[in-house]
Amino acid sequence: MVCQIQSSVFHNYIEKCRKSNQLIVQPRMGFSDIETMSQGLIAVSSHNAATIGTLTIDSYTRVRDFEQAKQAVINKLDLNGYPIVAYSAEENRNMLAGLLSENFPIQVRHGSPQPLEIFQAMLDCGLDATEGGPISYCLPYSRIPLQHSIKAWRESCDLLGQEQQKANIKFHLETFGGCMLGQLCPPSMLITIAILEALFFEKSGIQSISLSFAQGTNLNQDEGAILALRQLANEYLDNKDFHIVLYTFMGQFPTTKQGAKRIIEDSAYLAKRTNIERLIVKTAAEAYHIPTIADNLEALSWAHAANDYSYQTHATEIKAHSDIIYEQAKQLIDTTLNLDTNIDCALLMAFQHGLLDIPYCLHPDNQRQTSTYIDNQGVIHWADKGNLPISKGLTSIFKGRSEHLSSNEFLDMLSFNVNRYDYNLTNRSGL
Repeated sequence: MVCQIQSSVFHNYIEKCRKSNQLIVQPRMGFSDIETMSQGLIAVSSHNAATIGTLTIDSYTRVRDFEQAKQAVINKLDLNGYPIVAYSAEENRNMLAGLLSENFPIQVRHGSPQPLEIFQAMLDCGLDATEGGPISYCLPYSRIPLQHSIKAWRESCDLLGQEQQKANIKFHLETFGGCMLGQLCPPSMLITIAILEALFFEKSGIQSISLSFAQGTNLNQDEGAILALRQLANEYLDNKDFHIVLYTFMGQFPTTKQGAKRIIEDSAYLAKRTNIERLIVKTAAEAYHIPTIADNLEALSWAHAANDYSYQTHATEIKAHSDIIYEQAKQLIDTTLNLDTNIDCALLMAFQHGLLDIPYCLHPDNQRQTSTYIDNQGVIHWADKGNLPISKGLTSIFKGRSEHLSSNEFLDMLSFNVNRYDYNLTNRSGL
């Protein structure tokens, strides 16, 4: 393998936009046909917003079924993403020629718990940025043992670290931890996974890192969580040169165009209020089909044009959310790191003992002892903390609930933002 990367394109672009106070908007776009993928990247690069291109990888490649992906390419079948491993390095490089530049970086987004071949293909075609993590791309998305995912991600991150040193540039890795099952998981757990995955990346020598967070069901709670995430990242990461990426809501998406537009705008308002550097934007087509190029451009325009705040903010509530989220996450992080000096071992041990436990996640290595609920203002609470090392007082500052959820209540939780943005059945304010 010969690394084709000549400079820290992604990292340098983030720094340039940060200095000029520009919010970067980025689609989650991926097409299996090279010509369509190229057209999509051209369209995004031509947008008047500060943009980053995306190669979102198909499902076959994510699970390492490379033969099926290759056959789909040969037979010109549509996939739900770009099969980067199915194409040769030369084909990938030709597709990117004239597009990838200091003013238009491109990130590979993949969803794989075993990403080595994807990382190799990324390096072969000259790209320097990707994302994911050993926890966030294992527990919600696969059934492979967590131990295997951690091992595969260490091998993959070490590859980036070694190539980074050879080329004397900064590869970029974004942890997906702040987004996994975000619609039903309290922010403290999302932040915990984001910080721990970032520390996992640092062990391999990765010099450019971003931490993700997903828009939830209460914008004041989201704002408090982002404040807590920045504070914790500054405390735990060796390299302070990180940035934060916000995702438009990752759960059940509004089905009307008006509802989709409003939730996308609110994610942009949230990003601008909290000085977020980069926003991953969903589209109005999310509830119906794989978004087209036009769908993605429309959503980017909505996010870029959002220049006024449509939701109510309450400084006291934001501070209260930030304080409790910070303390909960700090207890989870410290307990995990104290299990073993090797973070790979510590992560595995934490899940084995239920010290990290993701609500409603059915992966066999998740203990499934925790549960949550969303109150009528959209605030996400721990209902049962299982064996999580969170002090009792930190779970009862906000309203507590001990009874189990009914199936109807669970479905209402999943559709909370659909009801809010499509039908105005809940208050759309930050509270």
